[in-house]
Amino acid sequence: MEPRKDLLDIASLTLEEIEFVLKTAGPFKELFTKSIKKVPPLRGKTVLTLFYEPSTRTRSSFEIAAKRVSADVTNFAVSSSSVVKGESILDTIDTLQAMKCDYVVVRHGAAGVPNMIAKHTKASVLNAGDGFHAHPTQALLDAFTLRETFGSLTGKKILIVGDILHSRVARSVGRICEKLGMQVGVLGPGSLIPKSRPSFMRMFHSFEDALDWKPDTVYLLRVQLERQKDQFFPSLNEYHNVYGLTDERFRRLESEGTWVMHPGPVNRGVELGDAVMNYERTLINQQVENGIAVRMAALYWLKPQTT
Repeated sequence: MEPRKDLLDIASLTLEEIEFVLKTAGPFKELFTKSIKKVPPLRGKTVLTLFYEPSTRTRSSFEIAAKRVSADVTNFAVSSSSVVKGESILDTIDTLQAMKCDYVVVRHGAAGVPNMIAKHTKASVLNAGDGFHAHPTQALLDAFTLRETFGSLTGKKILIVGDILHSRVARSVGRICEKLGMQVGVLGPGSLIPKSRPSFMRMFHSFEDALDWKPDTVYLLRVQLERQKDQFFPSLNEYHNVYGLTDERFRRLESEGTWVMHPGPVNRGVELGDAVMNYERTLINQQVENGIAVRMAALYWLKPQTT
């Protein structure tokens, strides 16, 4: 498979490219879950993490992944950099370009910033989440997790529940699932379902109707209050009662053997309750583990421009 320079979204990836990353992630996972914690493909390369938004899982996962393919990792602390003095993104990138970084992992609150950075640097840029737009490595790790669970995904059903409007995860996960042959349903408050959603996303108006559809996996999204400038539902308690995985819904889901996913961090008592975290078919910890393998594969696949 020919390498790309950047990984910016799922929509631009071919099915063959997606399959390559997923297949490459398998051997990487086998290595680090056994005795070998580090392999040499990126020895001598530098990975810079550039996060304009807070992150724990994604940032840590990229750092660990980079170190396990033997790259050096530098964290660019935006909060203590010249950015707070008014330095533009492009000026920051010019500075980083002079440092000869090979890979830049970017998270930003505005859609399109990683694409803009990619056009102005020879380094390979990996989008770690931009606004409401895309989160490609989250989608790849979720597809890898689903493939581990089911094998073939053709004809399988996934129900994505929550704040679809503000969710880059919903957009990317929905898109990759559709490309891999899954049926995609969405559920959430009407105010949080985009009117311009893709045609392959089937909309449900109640959790009960959605469960009658017999999804193989329920993918719960975090309620992103920090992205909501307006109040889209009366209260978190009301949200849980209508769109959360309540005890009653969980008992039904458990009896039907439905799998549960969540990109984290989890808001207990909002999207789900404690019982779900202990459910044997909850894949949340597996998603975290697989994130390292998939990001190792992504770094291995991409190729920075040479001077």
